[in-house]
Amino acid sequence: MRGRFITLEGGEGVGKSTQMDAVRAWLESRGHRVLTTREPGGTPLSEHIRDLLKGWDGEDMDSDTELLLVFAARNEHLAKRIRPALERGEWVLCDRFTDATYAYQGSGRGIPPARIETLEQWVQGTLRPDLTLLLDVPVALGFERVSGRGEGHDRFEREQRDFFERVRSTYLARATNDPERFRVIDASPLPEQVSEAIRAVLDERHAVWAREHRK
Repeated sequence: MRGRFITLEGGEGVGKSTQMDAVRAWLESRGHRVLTTREPGGTPLSEHIRDLLKGWDGEDMDSDTELLLVFAARNEHLAKRIRPALERGEWVLCDRFTDATYAYQGSGRGIPPARIETLEQWVQGTLRPDLTLLLDVPVALGFERVSGRGEGHDRFEREQRDFFERVRSTYLARATNDPERFRVIDASPLPEQVSEAIRAVLDERHAVWAREHRK
């Protein structure tokens, strides 16, 4: 049986890394084999592209160049890891996917959605996540959390606040327009409280998938 594809999305400082661990533990406790991965990244080549996208410090990168690099990394990721894992019956848990492209390169950089849709169809075909958990916090709180890490900031984290307001607005709009796939999780509380909210969603969705499988 084909595995399920679950993505975690959200802007900076929402706590995706912590919640990825919680979701993986929940899935494994239900007996599922889980591939945990991320975007951009997930394969050696895609990780090199990730480093370029996040660490480039030369002249400004053209927004279309950024978009094409994102989808080049995604194509490699899908071909080498995501699709094979799903075919093997593994459940794939991915830190960001194409919703991030609409948010960051679309609204953040101002690339028309139709251009992204063309690449999405070309690279992914009909493949879409089965469930997307959108971790949401106000941009000001996300900034505060990122600043508190005491780490250097990459190309995206150095963007201005209005960039991240656009990113957040697009994420929330996509969740509103696709309520079957998305679940919005308030990521403002303590991590364990956020994990509890996520587990409740997973309990509900897992029961639905189990019923579908029995039909």
